[in-house]
Amino acid sequence: MILRLQAGDRTAFATLYGWYGDLLYRQAILPRLPIPELAEDCLRETFRTALERIDTFRLENRSIFFWLRRIAVNKAIDIHRRHRRDERLAEAVGAEPELPMAVPDRPDRNLEVEELRRMVEASLANLNARYARALRLRLLEERTREECAEDLGVSVGNFDVILHRAAKAFRKVFPP
Repeated sequence: MILRLQAGDRTAFATLYGWYGDLLYRQAILPRLPIPELAEDCLRETFRTALERIDTFRLENRSIFFWLRRIAVNKAIDIHRRHRRDERLAEAVGAEPELPMAVPDRPDRNLEVEELRRMVEASLANLNARYARALRLRLLEERTREECAEDLGVSVGNFDVILHRAAKAFRKVFPP
């Protein structure tokens, strides 16, 4: 498949997109870029860049997914920064930030969200209870660091360490 891609085979690229497009969107892009319109732009940019640079990919004992994931993460960070910069600029001039045109949710969007919620809950159940609590407080309940630290009975600095370790542990148990 890689050799076909590097030879410019567009059908191989369509196959690659079919294999990894949704996976990249759900696991690499959407968690970093939660605005669906921006996330879709990011996915499009990821595959455009991959197509342009496929000749630089070296086939080793790893899936091309990891190469694509790195591109997606970098694109998501760039798009997020650009969006934040646009928001700050709009605030500075007193205008409303420009949001991408609203696209109606896909019909299966609720199923996808529910599936992701189940995967997250199952992964949290496999963590140390303190780590799971820290992640729930900070990320799901969106409490401040200070509130989370107070709830766990630790200092804010100590909470930051717990949250960091919890995130690392979560990545190990969350389905790839």
